[in-house]
Amino acid sequence: MATLEVLGFGENGWGALLLVAAGVTLAVTAAALAIGAVLGTIVAAAKLSHSRLLNFLGHLYTTIFRGVPELLIIYLIYFGGSSAVTAVGKAMGYQGFLGLPSFLAGAFAVGVISGSYQAEVFRGAYLAISKGELEAASAIGMHRGLRLRRIIMPQVLRYALPGISNVWQLSLKDSALVSVTGLAELMRTSQVAAGSTRQYFLFFVVGGCLYLILTSLSDQIFNRAERRANRSMPSAMGQV
Repeated sequence: MATLEVLGFGENGWGALLLVAAGVTLAVTAAALAIGAVLGTIVAAAKLSHSRLLNFLGHLYTTIFRGVPELLIIYLIYFGGSSAVTAVGKAMGYQGFLGLPSFLAGAFAVGVISGSYQAEVFRGAYLAISKGELEAASAIGMHRGLRLRRIIMPQVLRYALPGISNVWQLSLKDSALVSVTGLAELMRTSQVAAGSTRQYFLFFVVGGCLYLILTSLSDQIFNRAERRANRSMPSAMGQV
């Protein structure tokens, strides 16, 4: 079968399926980044807390999920979660296996991993804020919520953007591991296409190229966001 035919959008082509799979990969990564942002914010707050218990739990979370292999975490959440759901189903009288949705399990697993890295990004961004600004805000009577909204959050987001960009790229690559759950994302679809056509080299190269396109476009978007966030801070961009 000709190369153009198998990569095309015709009856025997895989082009449309590969593009849909790339969209699924982006959806998994976006969902994982959002989940990770929530978890990362909570964990960063715990690690910045003066409470020894919260500080310990925050360090425990980042140590575990940055130290355990990503694939193992995906297996634990997908198969462990499915076993838990099945046990609940049996307790309610349902007989049979209940599996977690592949997208949900995959996005949550990658999100948990992402959260461990985002926690460090947010913690570092908070520590980069000038203490003088926070003290000045307290001195003029700003309450905690106002300080958070007007001083802390805008600066944390600005300082965190480069790190979040790296976490996004990491999550984008980690999403390939979600293929073990059967989700038809880019890696899984490339494998199926390669097995169906026996053109392994071709489809794995095409899959790699699509990943590179996604990461390159992501870089441009985050770079533009950084420039926009720093437009009122010319010195941060190396400008005069």
